[in-house]
Amino acid sequence: MSISLFKQGKAVPLSDKLTIKLITQDDLKDIIAMLDNPNVTKYLFFAPAPVELYEGFFNPIIENVQQAIAKGEWPESPTAIIRDLDGAYMGMAGLPKVMFMQGNFEVGYQLAEHAWGQGIASLVCAFMTKLAFTELGAHKVTADCYLSNVGSYKVMEKCGYTLEGTQKNYYKVDTGFDDRVLYGMTAAQFKQR
Repeated sequence: MSISLFKQGKAVPLSDKLTIKLITQDDLKDIIAMLDNPNVTKYLFFAPAPVELYEGFFNPIIENVQQAIAKGEWPESPTAIIRDLDGAYMGMAGLPKVMFMQGNFEVGYQLAEHAWGQGIASLVCAFMTKLAFTELGAHKVTADCYLSNVGSYKVMEKCGYTLEGTQKNYYKVDTGFDDRVLYGMTAAQFKQR
């Protein structure tokens, strides 16, 4: 029942303290504020960036989400916002399709700094993974992060993703380069969990 309400754009429980809902235009200011924090952007290759870049990226997603809700369909790139029960922004997650690869999706998540260390990333990663395999017909979901972002890849492992590879010196960082670790899960692996 809650997944059908989520598809309709309604906030549904992610836990007893959190809700998850498809993105709306009202969420953009909170996303931009989160991406303004250098502690958050430390492991994001696309941030920091000018506000116009974020608007150019997120506005088409928001528009597609609203069109999909109106048609009773899933958006092309389901993007979810996590809030606490008082409405405070906690973070976001996305599940975009991999271009030209039918049935392949990527899961990603970013949390506001005040939401770190509470298990929220694991909850939202598990939610989006289940959505991919049970609602969107995924046969493969992948995720990646900086090797030094231990918290992120521990979330992937906790949610059942397996390490599938490493790309050496992939990300340019202040101290040189960092590796990119690649994780994945197939529909068969999801069913076994």
